Amino acid sequence: MSLTDTPKIRIRSLRKAFGEKQVLDGVDLDVAAGTSMVVIGGSGTGKSVLLKCILGLIEPDEGRIEIDGQDILSLGGHARDEARGEIGMLFQNGALFDSLTVRDNVAFSLIAKRHVPRAAALRKAEAVLGQVGLAPSVGHLAPSELSGGMQKRVALARAIASEPALMFFDEPTTGLDPIMGAVIDGLIVDCVKRLGSTAIAITHDMASSTRIGDRAAMLHRGRIIWEGPATDLMNSGNPVVDQFTHGRREGPIQMELRR
Repeated sequence: MSLTDTPKIRIRSLRKAFGEKQVLDGVDLDVAAGTSMVVIGGSGTGKSVLLKCILGLIEPDEGRIEIDGQDILSLGGHARDEARGEIGMLFQNGALFDSLTVRDNVAFSLIAKRHVPRAAALRKAEAVLGQVGLAPSVGHLAPSELSGGMQKRVALARAIASEPALMFFDEPTTGLDPIMGAVIDGLIVDCVKRLGSTAIAITHDMASSTRIGDRAAMLHRGRIIWEGPATDLMNSGNPVVDQFTHGRREGPIQMELRR
């Protein structure tokens, strides 16, 4: 395999259990450079755990996570942090710092990780806020003074401020009305294309999946059971995927009772 054929992200035989609960049970997934992958699946199927393993927030029990062909799990602490330093993250709830202004939130990673001088970082923050459709005056507000949609835009600005090679999106349209959800999806697509980044998004929103994703995969019972073009999600031919994407009560997916 040539270097150009190497996926930006390659995951092999990834496993993670919490006590007796096997959440990830041999996940295999490739994400090509410059593309967007959407991962769908029911609540509790391990989508967020998968992202957290790649981010280093959770240590997997087994498996490989390769970025540009390098297994980051085999790297030492500093080298692993450097490899993951190229990741921008949009968290489900925005995860903005309440004690910082909007502008300082966006500039945070530039100052803390890239060691950009504060004045230059704040100028960059204002420019990036403009890229997500927010006026410079918004930068002086506190996150609590913003609507949910504006907070998502600020969180997206923070995620792209350092121009990361990799971008992760955790339920980016949760809590938004359909129109604002479409706006956020459009901004995500524009930002990813402009930066040439590789992206992974996890979502329950089927409309969002087809807007964001070039390709899609479904996580079920700890494994990827289907992967293909995002445009095929609603007509995959896989009974598990079809039940989930069409929201049918009857089908192979059955609700598990907690005991």
